Amino acid sequence: MGNAGETDSSPVPSPRDRSDPRAWCVAAVARLARDQPEGALEAARAALGRDPDGEWGHRLASLALERLGRDSEAVVAAQDAVRLAPGSWAARLRLGSVLRRLPGRWSDAWLQARQAVRFAPEQPDPHVLIGDLALLRGDHQQAAAAYRAALRRDADHPGARINLGLTFLKWERSRDHHDPIWTVDPRETGTARRALSSWSRQVRLVLALALVAAAVIAFWYGMRAQARAGGGVVLVVVLAITVRQARRVTVWRHVPGMLARDLWLCVSVSLALLVIVAYTAALATLPSWSLADAVVPLVADAATPVLFRWDEIVGGFWAGLLGLVLFNGPAVVVLRSFAEAWQGSPVRALAEFTAVPPERVARRDTTVTLWIVAARLWFLLALLAVLPLVAGEGRAALAGACVPAAMLYVRGRGGLRTRLRPILRSDLWLAAAVAFLLLASAALTVAGVVPALGLPAGIGSRAWWTVTAALLLVATAFAGRATRAWWRGSAGPWRASLILCEGCGPRLPGEVSPSVALSPEVRRAFTYSRGVVLSYADAAGPRTLAVGAVTSVSGSGELRLIAAEEAWAAAERDPRVAVFVADPVERRFWAEVRGIALPDPAEDVLRVTPKHVLVGEYPGRHEARPSSRRSS
Repeated sequence: MGNAGETDSSPVPSPRDRSDPRAWCVAAVARLARDQPEGALEAARAALGRDPDGEWGHRLASLALERLGRDSEAVVAAQDAVRLAPGSWAARLRLGSVLRRLPGRWSDAWLQARQAVRFAPEQPDPHVLIGDLALLRGDHQQAAAAYRAALRRDADHPGARINLGLTFLKWERSRDHHDPIWTVDPRETGTARRALSSWSRQVRLVLALALVAAAVIAFWYGMRAQARAGGGVVLVVVLAITVRQARRVTVWRHVPGMLARDLWLCVSVSLALLVIVAYTAALATLPSWSLADAVVPLVADAATPVLFRWDEIVGGFWAGLLGLVLFNGPAVVVLRSFAEAWQGSPVRALAEFTAVPPERVARRDTTVTLWIVAARLWFLLALLAVLPLVAGEGRAALAGACVPAAMLYVRGRGGLRTRLRPILRSDLWLAAAVAFLLLASAALTVAGVVPALGLPAGIGSRAWWTVTAALLLVATAFAGRATRAWWRGSAGPWRASLILCEGCGPRLPGEVSPSVALSPEVRRAFTYSRGVVLSYADAAGPRTLAVGAVTSVSGSGELRLIAAEEAWAAAERDPRVAVFVADPVERRFWAEVRGIALPDPAEDVLRVTPKHVLVGEYPGRHEARPSSRRSS
């Protein structure tokens, strides 16, 4: 719905005709549009009090309850709507939308979404729900296909547009370790993930400190045996940590799936196991030397004493084990930062985010994506800063111009011509990071052209220092923005701050669309006429069939038909049908109901839920006045 602070918060009055249930539903829709779920629930319940069989009122009550955080009650109301109108795409959409919020109900939500698409393939919202459900599982390809299908039906759909941009960024929800299709409670897998992460951090920290202590005891005091014994005791501490954290995991059968879905959880756990092996090997291969042996007065040159001979002191193998145990944490942080910065296509995502009118979710995702672009440019500049070491300083000048060119490309292709300035005004840390990136690029260019122009070497040296300082300032701006977000509890400059668009923007969701109302004349015609014709499509093409009888017309407008078996088989293949009837008394008009037919074996009838109603007049004695044709 609308964004907070951007919607009209004035109260919506009660309808003039308080006995009309559809008028109460209209009031409920207006209150939902103004972000007043309490008033919408009150209006929806007033409508249900006057018409308990009105599925529109149940749908609106379900949406209001969901907005109030009462998901379980919202599911019950949505199920009532589906029970009353099983062929309603809006009822299926409402039920699928609320089921996805309940643990272990993803498969049920997927089934309802597929039914909504089957019943109304021309509507964009069922395709958006399919995309959202696929995106929650990390299926970016299927999600993108669903969002494109929705945009072909409504090019201005904000949810489809923003979420399509998230697929380009390879967005993953915060609980990416949990597969929504699992029936286990996400809180249990979340506890398991925290236990595994805590175990990995504690084990790696304890072993790093223990190996440093063992090295000091062995090399400073020369007590190699005691160092090994003490290091062995630490392994018992590691075992105790493992047992303690393992008790917190109650869903071991899902742990392999969690590791397969969450890359960095898998890296963390695997790294802890690798560090245990490396620590054990380091203890077993402690070099037998003391600190007195470390300083060897070898003279390679008369003026250059060599103090340490590392190849003889520790050996390459032991040094590698020491580095793995001590520096695995910072290495993973750098690797993860680099991988997340270069994941996805941020320019394509920006083009989608900026294609919708400015609103809260689009602005947030745009700002976070710009931080991702800034991180990419930072890594690019850091690489270019070492380019002279391998390619010469002359090429660094050409490489320095790549960053401004990349910024112009992002501004043009990302649709930021009119959006960039307001975003930079709202996020001064981002503006500072962009300025420092430009400064580093300019300094890199100056450093590259100094030798070619024969300028003093001091200018080039100062330019290189400027490049280094500017890169550090960019990192400082990122740290400042991250600290501000942590302190305020707001979105930070990282991928985890990207959010899915669920009902964002001023557009009302499809599930609030009104149900089709049948006039008393049309109801009477279907009840008493003997000339009812059913039109459907089978393998041979469109067909028509006389209906045996219309057993009843429900309060929600559903028709219950007695039809031949071929009509049942055709409805199972394609439920979209049309039912034609003529005025049984004076034959003044005809009516055609287009809707969804579902077989009901329990009552041996076809249940047709209307989608459109066409009413027209017959020619003859009414030719003198113009014929009327209306659709509802």
